[in-house]
Amino acid sequence: MIDNSLYEYMEEQLRLTPTSFKRYKYTEVDWQGRLTGIVGPRGVGKSTMLLQYIIENRNDGIHLYVTADDSYFSTHSLSALADEFVKEGGTHLYIDEVHKYSGWSSELKQIYDKHHELKVTFTGSSVLDITKGEADLSRRVVLEYMQGLSFREYLELYHEIKVPVYTLEDILAHKVSMPALPHPLPYFRQYLCDGYYPFAKEGRFATRMLQVVNQTIEVDIPQYADMKASTARKLKQMLVIVSGLAPVKPNAESLAREIGVSKNNIPDYLLYLEKTGMIGQLRDDTSGLMALGKVEKVYVDNPSLMTTLAGGNPNIGNLRETFFYNQLREKYAITSSRESDFKINQYTFEIGGKKKGKKQIEDVPNGIVVRDDIEYGHDIIIPLWHFGLTY
Repeated sequence: MIDNSLYEYMEEQLRLTPTSFKRYKYTEVDWQGRLTGIVGPRGVGKSTMLLQYIIENRNDGIHLYVTADDSYFSTHSLSALADEFVKEGGTHLYIDEVHKYSGWSSELKQIYDKHHELKVTFTGSSVLDITKGEADLSRRVVLEYMQGLSFREYLELYHEIKVPVYTLEDILAHKVSMPALPHPLPYFRQYLCDGYYPFAKEGRFATRMLQVVNQTIEVDIPQYADMKASTARKLKQMLVIVSGLAPVKPNAESLAREIGVSKNNIPDYLLYLEKTGMIGQLRDDTSGLMALGKVEKVYVDNPSLMTTLAGGNPNIGNLRETFFYNQLREKYAITSSRESDFKINQYTFEIGGKKKGKKQIEDVPNGIVVRDDIEYGHDIIIPLWHFGLTY
């Protein structure tokens, strides 16, 4: 029989969960899949989204929400819990922060293979690799990646201003309309400062943000990569160096010399930081596959993190590029441009301030000028803030 304390814990979490705002992924997740994983950086709202789904669907079957670091699992296994849960008529099992459970991959495989009618949804760190470890889950799990708030979501969560999602084609065709917010720039400035993470609503954002950075580098990555504490410190040193230069073309020899490691380790270190939402790596399109192209620039992952790492005073030009790259990568294959800043499909984008001219891309087919500090656009000139409305 399942320990009643697990149900009590779930009920307490459900009671504390707000339901008025839902992340963009809520409607994209296959909640009825046999094995579904939701991964992403710390603090973007994965746990809240799980609990919201239970609240709205608990009359459909029997649901149980657990966290993988619960003391219950010091004497019980995930697979044993699933066995008991199914015997008691359980239909939907939710496992939060599965990466905190040793041997998670093999036990999820066991649960999947044994209980065909059980729906299992789990959350985990974005550094998880489901093809590694004791069991290859790649053929069994549907994995969803969730990043932080878009500018559109920020407006709804923080200011109760609802704005529809606009596609890239909508934006380029000047179809964005926000009658409820005639002057968006002050809101946009605040978003760049601390609007990417839902937990900013709780106050003391810079302190909380640094805690996320520390936990990610000192706990999440070492746990996944079996990394020593001394190596984790090197990783943190690398983040500080990169954040001071970003966007920057990575130089393995220079970075290796700065932090005192072999240059052969640098690509892995950068990949760990990328997967955990600390940096973004902009690749070219030479391979035909965005994820396999050569890394042309390394960015801090998002504007809010960039602002924090810069002590509240980031370079505005770099901040603009970071915002554009961060927001567009969620729905579009964005690569570096040989002629300008970015390329998406047939379009080339040049990012700048309100006086940014057309000269650099005047001979480039489908060239777009993206300007900050303007409310409205015309012709090939588009306001920067529009690109925060794509998810």
